[in-house]
Amino acid sequence: MIGTPEGNNPHVSTGEAARAFARIGLLSFGGPAAQISVMHRVLVEEKKWLDEPRFLHALNFCMLLPGPEAMQLATYAGWLMHGVRGGLVAGLLFILPGLAIMLALSAAFVLYGDVPVVTGLLYGLKAAVLAVVADALIKVSKRALTTRLMWGVAVTAFVAIAFLKAPFPLIVIGAALGGIALTRFRPDAIETATAEGAILPERASLGATLRTTLTWLAIWLVPLAALLAAFGRGHVLADAALFFSKTAVVTFGGAYAVLAYVGQQAVEQFGWLRPDEMLAGLGLAETTLGPLVLVLVFVGFLAGAGIEGLDPLTGGLLGGLVAAFFTFAPCFLWIFAGAPHVEALRHVRWLAAGLAAITAAVVGVIANLAVWFGLHVLFGDYPEWRFGPVHLPSPELSQLDVFALAIAFAAGVALVRFRANMLLVLAAASLAGLAVQAFR
Repeated sequence: MIGTPEGNNPHVSTGEAARAFARIGLLSFGGPAAQISVMHRVLVEEKKWLDEPRFLHALNFCMLLPGPEAMQLATYAGWLMHGVRGGLVAGLLFILPGLAIMLALSAAFVLYGDVPVVTGLLYGLKAAVLAVVADALIKVSKRALTTRLMWGVAVTAFVAIAFLKAPFPLIVIGAALGGIALTRFRPDAIETATAEGAILPERASLGATLRTTLTWLAIWLVPLAALLAAFGRGHVLADAALFFSKTAVVTFGGAYAVLAYVGQQAVEQFGWLRPDEMLAGLGLAETTLGPLVLVLVFVGFLAGAGIEGLDPLTGGLLGGLVAAFFTFAPCFLWIFAGAPHVEALRHVRWLAAGLAAITAAVVGVIANLAVWFGLHVLFGDYPEWRFGPVHLPSPELSQLDVFALAIAFAAGVALVRFRANMLLVLAAASLAGLAVQAFR
């Protein structure tokens, strides 16, 4: 099989791996930080199918790619164990539960709008997800920030993105170049994720890489060409296929990095949905399974719901599936074409140092997302002070949602102190949200 790694976990059966990745998919709440934490717990700590250096090396590579890094990390891990077949199974099992839920929630939104019961469930779930993200941030920090220098990189990245609004790609490139340059002067300044004596696959040949690339380009682009030929530009499905294909290529930094682009194009250029509907879709994506870019499925659903001649549910389902396919199909191309080469370069110290610096910078970015998410959960909308290039959030204490804070605190204690089952914690938080909704 093209791009299959050698010597990786032959004792793990396909069925056993599929069950593990299905479990990860059903626990993939809380955005990339929490999802990566769940993957680490299952694959490294519990199953011990991957060691820490290989897991971090794969994570570093996925952080460089456009698209959802957690889904691509699952695909990479599946590929390490069972090649392309394993990567497909792992990636699809990570996506499908959240996709099904997002399609159902999008249909409910189109048909019923805001339903009090759903609002209450999401209220409690969102507060608990804040605790999940904070717990994941702590764990990722412990793994990635092993020296003072790495802490410095993380803090610098946090300040740059939180207060200076620096673009994510610039932060990643700066961290990589800084890490590479530093190793030339101080070779031991950065702890890298290389492992002595690790089994390394042979780098894929140029021919194998070309075949893999052409195969996945065809899987991605032939349906795109077919939709454009069948409906032509101006039809919702054709425009959506082209738009989400473009989005898949420019989504460096995850869903938050692309929301401004999607919002501008989907709302202002295409008129598929209103700004408040875009925010509602983001809220649904933040509190459901799967990668946060599933918000694009919501956008596609509302776009398809407006197709003339089709009832809203049929059109919405088609639009949502088009959005999902053209968002995630390119992810398999990036992994299956690139992973064999990246694995073969694990022993190259300067490259490993650059990737390690990226991981440290991403910790700072995740911390910013945790703060941003926490402020919105606990305070809702809040003003922002601006002093030249500096942006400072300025929430008002009187706007603090004490009920959300109580749910988040209780969920945090359950997860961090008592290591409670995540699904049980999220279910309890959802019921608490219903109780708050009834009280209000």
